[in-house]
Amino acid sequence: MNKTYCPRVNKFYETSLLPGIYIFVFFLALATNRWGLKSLLQKWKKLGNINVFVLNLGLGNLLFLPALPFLAVYYLKQKKWIFGDAFCGITRLSFNLNLYGSIGFLTCISVYRYLAIVHPMRVMGKLTVTHSVAISVMVWLLVSVQSLPDMFCAKTSYKNNTGKCYHTTSEKYVKDYLRYSLGWTFTGFFIPLLITLGCYGHVIAVLCRTNTIDKVLKQRCLKLLFILILLFSVCYIPYHVLKNLTLYSRVLSNRSIRICPVWDKGAFAAHQITRGIVCLNSALNPLVYLHVDEDILAQLRQLLQRAPQMFNCRCVPVSGRVPVAQSEDEV
Repeated sequence: MNKTYCPRVNKFYETSLLPGIYIFVFFLALATNRWGLKSLLQKWKKLGNINVFVLNLGLGNLLFLPALPFLAVYYLKQKKWIFGDAFCGITRLSFNLNLYGSIGFLTCISVYRYLAIVHPMRVMGKLTVTHSVAISVMVWLLVSVQSLPDMFCAKTSYKNNTGKCYHTTSEKYVKDYLRYSLGWTFTGFFIPLLITLGCYGHVIAVLCRTNTIDKVLKQRCLKLLFILILLFSVCYIPYHVLKNLTLYSRVLSNRSIRICPVWDKGAFAAHQITRGIVCLNSALNPLVYLHVDEDILAQLRQLLQRAPQMFNCRCVPVSGRVPVAQSEDEV
C-alpha cells in the first residue's frame, strides 16, 4: 500500500533551534533551581504546607535537566540517537514526569491558596505538612501511572544503522498513540487547568470584593496568579494543542486516501518551537520560589541594587587618578 507523508519544513527547527533552546534552558534552569532549592532546604524547619509542593516542583525540574544535553546532542547530530534504546525511553520519561509533575504541583499550590483565602476557618489547623507530603506522593503516583504507558510505545527505530529516538512514537503506531495522547492531555493537563482557573477565579472575586484582606497578601496572590497564567499560556497550552494536531496530521497522512491538511506545515514548525518552550517551565518554575519565599526575593532585590555600585567600583578612573581602595562597608 502506497503512503504519503506531509511535506515538512526544513530541518532548521529540529536540528538548530530546538537543541539551542535545550542548551539555554539547561544552564538557566540549573542555576535558578539550585538557588531556589538551596534556599528552601536551608529553611526546612520553617517550610509551610505550600512549600512542600514547591520543593517537589524543584525536584521534578532537576529530574529532567540531566536529559537535556543528550537530547541536544541527538538533534545536533541530525536526529541520530547513539545512546541506546533504554536511555531513549528514560529521557522521554523524565520529560513527561517533569512536565506533568509540574502541572500537578502547580495545581496543588492553587488549591491550597484557594482554601487559605476563601475558606480560612474551615481549614485552619486541619492541613498539616504531613497532608502535603501525602498529597505529593499521590501526585507522583498519578503522574507515573499516566506516563508509564508512553515508555511501552515504540520509541526507537533503525534505518541504515541510524537510530531515532521518537518524541511520541513511530509511524506504525501513531493512530493508537493519538488516542492515548488525547486521554493523557485531558487527565494530565485539561482537568488541572480547569481546577487552577476555577480556584484563582474565585480567589480574584473574593479579593476584589473584600477590603479586610491585607494588601500585601492580595499582591502576592495576584503575582502568583500572573505567574501561573504565564506558565500555562506560554509553556503548556501551545505544546498540548500542537502536539495533538501534529499527531492527527500524521494519522491522516498514513491513510490510503493520502490526506495532508493545509495547516500541517505551520503546525509542525510551531510544534517544534513549543517542544523547546515547554522545557522553559523548568526555568520559570523558580518564579514560584521567588514568590513563596520572601527571603529569596529580598536577596534578588539586594543583588540588583548592588549591581550598579559594584560596576562603578570597577570602572577605570578618569584623568589618570589612582583609585582609592574601598572597604566592604563602603561598597
